[in-house]
Amino acid sequence: MSASYQHVGPDLSLPDGVATALLDEEGVVLRWSRTAVDMLDRTAAEVCGKPVGYLLADGSAGCRAGHGKVVMPAAGRAVLRHRSGGVVEVDFRALPLEACTEIFVLAVPSGSVTTSEQDSALGRALLAQDRIGVGIHDMDLKLVRTNITPGMFPSAALPLGGRPADVMSPPHAALRRVLETGVPLIGHEQPMRSPQVPGRQECVSLSAVRLEDAQGNPTGVAVLYTDAEEERRSRRRLEVFHQAARIGGSLDVNQTAQDLAHVLVPALGDLAWVDLAEAVLLGDEPPKILGGYLNLRRVAVAAGSAPYPATLLQPGAAIPRIPEGAHLRRYQRGEAVIIDRETMRNILRDDPEAFRLLTPKDGHSSLWAPMFARGLVLGNVAMWRTERPEPFDEDDAALLAELASRAAISVDNARRYTRERRVAVALQQRLLPRATTDTPAAQTAGFYLPAGGGAEIGGDWFDVIPLPSLRTAFVVGDVVGHGLHATATMGRLRTAVQTLADLELEPTELLTRLDGLVARLSAEAAPEHRDSVGATCLYAVYDPIDCRCTLASAGHPPPVLLRTDGTTHVLKVSPGPPLGVGAMPFETTTVDLEPGSVLALYTDGLTTRDSQDPDVALRHLSDRLPAYYLPERSLDGTGHALLADADDPPPRDDIALLLARTRALPAEAVAAWEFPADPAIVADAREAAMRQLAAWGLEETAFTTELVVSELVTNAVRYGGGPIGLRLIRDEVLVCEVTDSSNTQPRLRRARTTDEGGRGLFMVAQLTTRWGSRYGQTGKTIWAEQPLEAPDIGQLADLPQNTPV
Repeated sequence: MSASYQHVGPDLSLPDGVATALLDEEGVVLRWSRTAVDMLDRTAAEVCGKPVGYLLADGSAGCRAGHGKVVMPAAGRAVLRHRSGGVVEVDFRALPLEACTEIFVLAVPSGSVTTSEQDSALGRALLAQDRIGVGIHDMDLKLVRTNITPGMFPSAALPLGGRPADVMSPPHAALRRVLETGVPLIGHEQPMRSPQVPGRQECVSLSAVRLEDAQGNPTGVAVLYTDAEEERRSRRRLEVFHQAARIGGSLDVNQTAQDLAHVLVPALGDLAWVDLAEAVLLGDEPPKILGGYLNLRRVAVAAGSAPYPATLLQPGAAIPRIPEGAHLRRYQRGEAVIIDRETMRNILRDDPEAFRLLTPKDGHSSLWAPMFARGLVLGNVAMWRTERPEPFDEDDAALLAELASRAAISVDNARRYTRERRVAVALQQRLLPRATTDTPAAQTAGFYLPAGGGAEIGGDWFDVIPLPSLRTAFVVGDVVGHGLHATATMGRLRTAVQTLADLELEPTELLTRLDGLVARLSAEAAPEHRDSVGATCLYAVYDPIDCRCTLASAGHPPPVLLRTDGTTHVLKVSPGPPLGVGAMPFETTTVDLEPGSVLALYTDGLTTRDSQDPDVALRHLSDRLPAYYLPERSLDGTGHALLADADDPPPRDDIALLLARTRALPAEAVAAWEFPADPAIVADAREAAMRQLAAWGLEETAFTTELVVSELVTNAVRYGGGPIGLRLIRDEVLVCEVTDSSNTQPRLRRARTTDEGGRGLFMVAQLTTRWGSRYGQTGKTIWAEQPLEAPDIGQLADLPQNTPV
């Protein structure tokens, strides 16, 4: 018969039954079954009486004639003609009948026999597998046939006659549903416990179908088992690493360690902790020598269903030393180490207390891994299993080692940030002045609040600078940007302001010179940073004698004044351009302040958090200031209350705040005179000064004061012009001021032996604690301060005397 095959048209339906025919010895069809009629769509009347070759598509089908008889093979494949013109390929079997010459032929569509054979082959192949387990269960789910052997899966094999409940947890509910509903179970992940190894569980992938007889009645369940442990481990790794993505989201060392502990529990263990070197917590580098003692400290802990045991080492506690041994040496080489309870007891046999602190009560298996980053040992991470019966294995060790390595990078980044921030904070604190001051002019309290809850250090600053003649300068400034660059720029500007303030420049002149400095700093910066070099600044000078405050602003927000009656007022200060812009003048604003008034100077971080509208933000600050300033509350308490309000939520920009409560010098503490530019008035000036000292009860300072007044007035008459003013100010020091109409700069020099003059300012400098000069719109003022103590007569006797006028 031919092996070729051609499909019948789409309207042809091939029956699944067996067609039969009866042939005589010459191959003529004698009988034709109903199934045969359906198979070829040819009736018995058409076929009977004709030779079988009439039905064959190839005309032979292996038949041959011999001595008037047809000879057919016992079995084979033939291609038959269908009425539609198509062909039907059949497998046939020829059976000679006893006691006659007829041949009985059975034919089925090709594939029917093959399918049955394939079914049998499939069953034999499945039962012969050593990677796929097959179990046939009866209606009671009793195992009646299986290929599963004890070595096929890590868990033990279910013996014949056993039930799934013997090895499955939970029991066989899933298989019972398959038997009752007929709905297949596909890829069900099922834990399997081992009777031979108590507490051991392995995971298998289970698929099940219901078995039925020819009538469709259930007869049992067929179950396929495959090892899902490797797949489960891969999926667990992916899940753990997905959770580990959150590690490093914080630049805080402690929070990073805590994130790692929370990833490990309950994903891998029941208890976990992270220990870090003390140097890491401070931002420093730990020792680089492997095996050196790191002075570890417990930083983070995590527990599963139960709270973290109080008997174990708690966060913040120092880690006891662990004796040298094989496990420790492996750990020091960077390997994750599995240690069971008994091994831990042997390692710490000489230190029972350390064993108690490092071993949970129900812990039976532990896993330890070092944390390496950039060649540094930062600490370690450890896990214990207390509730899960299975111990840690090498796969767990490899997973923990990789997690510890990744987390170590995040911890080291946080450590380096901690170090940088500590340097920035130390620099900021060193560059800022004392928080509180108390001078004859004012009481002050200064505050600095970093941005982001302390995460970002910037360039905001405040300053209180004592000036001659009991005056005080108030400064507040804001450098562009954040970080060390802004902090360093702030330090340079603060130093410059102090230097310029010591020259007793007017506020506008001081800001003009400071503007030039910022322009030079910008020019010195790298091209990509030049646009970020800039600052705003407010400079104010308060004089407690006339209670007058002179201010100038370089692009800075105006101060808020809290009057003694509890009302507030935003001072109208003409804002000049920010420092570094140049080409624009600054303007001076002068206001009279009542004694006891509070002046609030601040940077824009205090107001921009409330509203982006400057006017709205200022009104908010003006409303809050009286509420927080109470008679019984100090300036320090007021400032802390204001910043506590500003710290929730943490500000986006750093904040500097300076509160100054003004004072007034009593009128009787100041005495002033005016004289013409005549050499004769030197004696009058000395006499007036002596009378005033006597009125104040300061006769012990008369000798020094008389010399100072004589020298300064003499120089004013000789080198300056009239009128000449003399003013004495008494407070903690005695200030002597002499004013003339000249702008000549006084200079201190050492006179030669033969010089008749030139010793006046030298004597003043020796007799007083400090001296200097300042310029007004017309003329200058030379001043000198001396302590209110009796002078050393012996020292005065050694001073060179000036030539009498």
